[in-house]
Amino acid sequence: MGSRGYNAFTVAQEQFDRIADMMDLDAGTRAFLRDPMREYSFSIPVRMDDGNVQVFRGYRVQHNDARGPAKGGLRFHPLETLDGVRALAMWMTWKCAVADIPLGGGKGGVVCDPHNLSKREQEQISRGWVRQVVRDIGPLRDVPAPDVMTSPQHMLWMLDEYETITGARYPGAFTGKPVGMGGSLGRTEATGYGLIFTVLEALKLLDLRVEDTRAAVQGFGSVGQAAIELYTELGGTVVAVACWNQKDQTSYTYRRESGVDLAQLRSITDRYGDIDKDKAADAGYEVLPGDAWLAQEAEILIPAALENQITADNASSVPAAVRLIAEGANGPTTPEAADSLQGRGITIIPDILGNAGGVTTSYFEQVQSNMNYFWTKEEVIGRLRVKMTEAFLAVADLAERKKLSLRDAAMAIAVDRVARASQDRGWV
Repeated sequence: MGSRGYNAFTVAQEQFDRIADMMDLDAGTRAFLRDPMREYSFSIPVRMDDGNVQVFRGYRVQHNDARGPAKGGLRFHPLETLDGVRALAMWMTWKCAVADIPLGGGKGGVVCDPHNLSKREQEQISRGWVRQVVRDIGPLRDVPAPDVMTSPQHMLWMLDEYETITGARYPGAFTGKPVGMGGSLGRTEATGYGLIFTVLEALKLLDLRVEDTRAAVQGFGSVGQAAIELYTELGGTVVAVACWNQKDQTSYTYRRESGVDLAQLRSITDRYGDIDKDKAADAGYEVLPGDAWLAQEAEILIPAALENQITADNASSVPAAVRLIAEGANGPTTPEAADSLQGRGITIIPDILGNAGGVTTSYFEQVQSNMNYFWTKEEVIGRLRVKMTEAFLAVADLAERKKLSLRDAAMAIAVDRVARASQDRGWV
């Protein structure tokens, strides 16, 4: 879905350099925060169902843990790269800092396509990944979580392998686990709900009522679905959803002017968030090219798929009606595109703020697992709303006082907190 020609880590470093310049950060701290503290690249040999051994490439990057154990997702994706994981780890550092939770930034991945793997093969990859990094992860060091094409089941296999090797119970070693096995209620909805909590605050600044707005969403995984759910419950109308179609190896936009029916779309969607194109057409949706979501007449755009989706090449497709872009994905807007859109008066809720609901609720899960006491869903969502609203208001306040974009303000708060922690520890 969109351009893969950009290097996400280069983008992440450019974003950091801009803020480091603005803050006049000293050379030592700047060099330290510009690259990961630790990174792991390894082979995972797996005996496949046909008896042959296939070797998969696995990664784990710990960008910074000055504020607490590293935290970040683990994705299974055929196009995964070490630079992609580096970028995501850096963004996780800033995300945890701007949300003001006591964690650092990490990220992991395996180069594979779960669509083409049996359940047993996925389990072997999951356990093999843990065996390679078991000495360097854990509740007090680095806590992985699900990400693109990984699920609570993958986390439980990984936790079981970790506990088998270490010989003890560590439910806080992984988050995103199944409810009843140390998982938190509200975790599935957390990233999408958290995003909409920030959208509500942004709409107040733009003097718009949610019920008077329309949105176009890219991505129909857990983030996109939860965002659509809460946004429509609050009175908004989603006019288009774009997502990848595995069968055709391309993406499509499903448009309905009167608004999409979430329950109906979910009923024709597989577990990876792929909507059945033919069934959608039969249900009255207009099936358009994958990038058509960007050109919809809507006040809000929600990119909730992969990085580098809104670029200098396609930013001009965004219509004049758009007032707000809420980044549900990590790094979906390139710096050039962001400058162009903000120059047109479009507000962008940056990823490190907008999608921090996921890691915030992962933190809540970690806390619950470590103390072996679990909260109700209402408590989790209530605490999430408080955290996301406080974080947005702090960013918006700095943006207003210093005449910054929300992204620059969020980055400034995050980099300052991580730099201070690294300096206070005597690392730099």
